[in-house]
Amino acid sequence: MVHSVELLFDAETEAAVRGMWDALTAAGVRSQAAHTSPSNRPHVTLTVAERMDDAVTGALAPVPARLPLDCRIGAPMVFGGRSVTLVRLVVPTVELLSLHAEVHRICLAHMPDGPLAHAEPGGWTPHVTLARRLAPDQLPQALGSRSVVREVRGRITGLRHWDGNAQVVHPVG
Repeated sequence: MVHSVELLFDAETEAAVRGMWDALTAAGVRSQAAHTSPSNRPHVTLTVAERMDDAVTGALAPVPARLPLDCRIGAPMVFGGRSVTLVRLVVPTVELLSLHAEVHRICLAHMPDGPLAHAEPGGWTPHVTLARRLAPDQLPQALGSRSVVREVRGRITGLRHWDGNAQVVHPVG
């Protein structure tokens, strides 16, 4: 499993993303709505590593003072190959990139093996996941819903540390 540090949306933005999940489900595409764990909620992963020590949550305590941040959920994107992950870009702003760099700097001391490469500054793509493990031929069906592709203006208001090994969410701040 992995550990991650994630940004959370305000209630209105989260509802908009959950609406996209529901629209995909209505279109016959298995979305993130199918994952009913209480920890499953729309988020933007800032960094991810195989291991993070428990002290990372306390070290991140000053970061929520930088929130809230306005955000724009923009274009749909696809990650993967034989099966794909459908996401929406969270348009990078100077503020978001600066926050990402700060979280990266703080977390480095708590990641014995370092972050996964796609989470490093300069290689990170801010996004919110809509659906995982799709067959590529499902993309036209997935993108056919207006609610899945329309731009959303929202707010980022929270931060959490997800311990995937223990399956525990640690709110920050």
